[in-house]
Amino acid sequence: MTTNAINDTRKAELLSTTVKHIDIRSFDARPIIDGMAGMSFTSRDLARATSIYNDMLKDPDCTIFLVIAGSTSAGGCMDLYAELVRNNMIDGIVATGASIVDMDFFEGLGHKHYQALEVPDDDTLRSLLIDRIYDTYIDEEQLQNVDHTIFEIAETLEPRAYSSREFIREMGKYLVEHGKKDNSLVKLAYEHDVPIFCPAFVDSSAGFGLVKHQVDAVKAGKPYMVLDAIADFRELTEIKIKAGTTGLLMIGGGVPKNFIQDTVVCAEILGHDDVQVHKYAVQITVADVRDGACSSSTLQEAASWGKVNTGIEQMVFAEAGSVMPLLASDAYHRGYWKDRAVRGWSKLFA
Repeated sequence: MTTNAINDTRKAELLSTTVKHIDIRSFDARPIIDGMAGMSFTSRDLARATSIYNDMLKDPDCTIFLVIAGSTSAGGCMDLYAELVRNNMIDGIVATGASIVDMDFFEGLGHKHYQALEVPDDDTLRSLLIDRIYDTYIDEEQLQNVDHTIFEIAETLEPRAYSSREFIREMGKYLVEHGKKDNSLVKLAYEHDVPIFCPAFVDSSAGFGLVKHQVDAVKAGKPYMVLDAIADFRELTEIKIKAGTTGLLMIGGGVPKNFIQDTVVCAEILGHDDVQVHKYAVQITVADVRDGACSSSTLQEAASWGKVNTGIEQMVFAEAGSVMPLLASDAYHRGYWKDRAVRGWSKLFA
């Protein structure tokens, strides 16, 4: 057997067990959440956070933003987030580029994430072109397909400035025509007019494809499309101004968390002194509050900046993949989403 054949066999062994994304419709978490409400520590925090999310769904005036940082999409929550869009349980998304591009769009193209049933030396993984996220594997060769697809999409666009929302909408349109998975967040958001913002969009596989688009255009002496981060901030603030009452369901923290919270301050700078702080807020994180980082800053702290209401907020210090399925299943089965008006905020920029 040749060396390449040995490597191919070893790679196939390591990439043999796909991550199965949890289906929140398949189980009813309401009895568990109800029981946790009578407990203490993180259990009670989760029950209160779930109650706050249900209050967002019951409030006829509330626009709900799903805010995602971290790798829960790769770890098994991808279909969970898709169900929130499909069932009108969220109205806008702010996320990292990795969550949207390297994970969701990646699977939308037909690729998979794999469970790492063993974790060999990472140099070995590198030699096999396998990328690792903790105990999850990604085939680097498949990920490069994402880079090239992003390049292809960019090549079809008029050479001008685009917000990340605009470009991600083009990605959703591409998946409608060429995708291999119905449960893609990017695809469903396109179909349901739910805007997705990635304030650090190029910090993902999209970056490689967009750099190639720009370099090739410069070499050819042609204009090229660019991303406009200021337009991201302006558009998201426009939604906040028009939405009025808003709620945040945040997984992780970092740039997406700060970006959505800052819309309140930005609206004030633009002269909208009557814009409300975010009325409801839930954050699920494992970040340590002692390091001064945005990911770990409490929602109470955000109130000092005039961003979040201190009365209806809950921090849940837990690994999101272990608690989001309970929160989302509870909200799905309570069914308050069935009476919500469809907001279609993407149409604001049509």
